[in-house]
Amino acid sequence: MNGSNIPDTPGMRLRRKATQEFWFTMFRIAVAINGLALFIIVGYMVYYGFPAISWDFLTGQPTEGGLAGGIFPCIVGTFYLSIGSMGLALPLGVAAAIYLHEYATPGPFMRIVRLCINNLAGVPSVVFGLFGMAFFVAARDLGGIGLGVSIASGCMTLAVLILPVIIGTSEEALRSVPNTYREASLGLGATKWQTIFKVVLPSAMPGILTGSILSISRAAGETAAIMFTAAASYNPTLPGSIFDEVMALPYQIYSLSVSSTDPEATLPLQYGTSLVLVALVLGMNLIAILLRSHLRKKLS
Repeated sequence: MNGSNIPDTPGMRLRRKATQEFWFTMFRIAVAINGLALFIIVGYMVYYGFPAISWDFLTGQPTEGGLAGGIFPCIVGTFYLSIGSMGLALPLGVAAAIYLHEYATPGPFMRIVRLCINNLAGVPSVVFGLFGMAFFVAARDLGGIGLGVSIASGCMTLAVLILPVIIGTSEEALRSVPNTYREASLGLGATKWQTIFKVVLPSAMPGILTGSILSISRAAGETAAIMFTAAASYNPTLPGSIFDEVMALPYQIYSLSVSSTDPEATLPLQYGTSLVLVALVLGMNLIAILLRSHLRKKLS
């Protein structure tokens, strides 16, 4: 007899095992479908994009208004925007998560704040792009900061876009740290800030980096958010400062698909640029994954 006074018969155990195996099989099928879809998409891009990849394509300057030539300025611009947005959003997001989880008093107001953060994570990127254009790009007499179309405007817009994801994942990472860590540190005489900075944050860092990986992937692949704030359809020279506009891989793909009078002729460049974008995102993610693995080994 179990705790609910229902007899645990061999038939019931067999049914529970069959139900468990059924759902495990469904989960395996779902994983296989997702893996197959990813393999097909990446394979499609490699098959059509790899012939366009060459040293001149990767290191050359765009020509014919960006419809031919190389994509080196696009690679540099995407790297600048991704790293710049992460440099702005990561410290702010982690600091906000620390306040929400470690300092804020639970109550209706904090529930509203968390609801707003979750809703912001689902807002379409074009809305952030319009916000960035109105607040960062527009002149001061129009209510904006007046940075113009520039790397700075694009980085701050992307930072606002990925900030909710970083806050959410960072707070979950902080929540996963056992309270016994905090109690032991406080019991040894450490202050609350020392406990957070030297005990809680190092333990939560692998989870925080997981959120950073998701965020940098989104920042690198956004088109609508940078279309109004940072991207230029044709600018063969590298930016000289953060106040210059810049070419970017996502916007270059968009331009190749809509600006050419013969879209079929630019298909190899579109696939090649897409393949480079995927490789760049994977490279940045790989660095974050290796760092996360190193931190996990250090903590274990």
